[in-house]
Amino acid sequence: MTDEILPRIRPAIAALAPYRQGKPAGPDAFKLSSNENPFDPLPSVVEALTHITPINRYPDATAGRLRERLGARYGVRPDEVHVASGSVSILHQLILATSSVGDEVIYAWRSFEAYPSLPLVAGATGVQVPLRQVEGPNSGGRHDLDAMADAVTDRTRAIIVCTPNNPTGPIVTSAEFAAFVERVPADVLIILDEAYGEFVTAPDAVNGLEERIFERHPNVVVLRTFSKAYGLAGLRVGYAIGHEKVLDAARTTGIPLSVTSAAENAAIASLDAEAELLERVAAIVERRTVLVEGLRAQGWDVPDAQGNFVWLPTGDRTDEAAAAFVEGDLIVRPFSGDGIRISVGEHESVDKVLQVSGSIVRTLQP
Repeated sequence: MTDEILPRIRPAIAALAPYRQGKPAGPDAFKLSSNENPFDPLPSVVEALTHITPINRYPDATAGRLRERLGARYGVRPDEVHVASGSVSILHQLILATSSVGDEVIYAWRSFEAYPSLPLVAGATGVQVPLRQVEGPNSGGRHDLDAMADAVTDRTRAIIVCTPNNPTGPIVTSAEFAAFVERVPADVLIILDEAYGEFVTAPDAVNGLEERIFERHPNVVVLRTFSKAYGLAGLRVGYAIGHEKVLDAARTTGIPLSVTSAAENAAIASLDAEAELLERVAAIVERRTVLVEGLRAQGWDVPDAQGNFVWLPTGDRTDEAAAAFVEGDLIVRPFSGDGIRISVGEHESVDKVLQVSGSIVRTLQP
């Protein structure tokens, strides 16, 4: 159709590329592009979905039972817990609540690919701070918190810190984060995005919930999700813990009734079965270790992997390398010009990844 008249779209939105999900896998391929949990749901979670979830009724708009359960677990009041349809939804709500035209939102880059859209949708300006380049093998992909603190101006309204960093893998240490918070003005929101926190084994990693940073610093909000370690990616449920007034602001910007009864029931059932689920997390961590050690033995410069994924810094050969993995029935997540993120998937996928990576490392490694 030619010469059609369409509604006016904000120029910043029209220029923004939509979020691109990892490609689906064929019947014989392993999908290692979306950081999903490869295990099937636990029987108790399936039971909760099948027998106690009303489909013909609206959900509790506050996800009250889940907030009470999480509040009891972390020793906070339910009003200091916010539940939404994935942690990225809470990120969106917090940016809308804090930032508008003329304001700035700081985040590291490269980091989670949804971050650039968040300030733009709010009308604010995103400020990207490059990841820290540290000399030595396997040492890249880390947040430069000093540079992020230096980037704060009187227009800064929010800062996002992703640890472990998606897609590169390294964590922010507890000491680094403590020093960073002291440098940031108390009226600037700091969002500690710990979507992969359950997979972390580094003893010096920051843990916003265990350290209760939000109590000492009311401008810090900690995000977690049930999508990764708990295997509920298809149900979309995440949570935040922080100061009640900050979370109230997020709640006002959220879409009502976005957390379904199915998601709430599955999350509660998952908490009931947490010991069993954490055994699965340990299995994924073990596979991650095998994968990282195998890749490094082949000559790949793999940063410290603390999530459920590994990072190959393939640079300007990224698209070529990704095509080789696809040819080997492995769907990975390429970030053109930077590198490839490979999720830790089924047990059988690990050897297959190493077979393909070993065949291309000498010709494709930058």
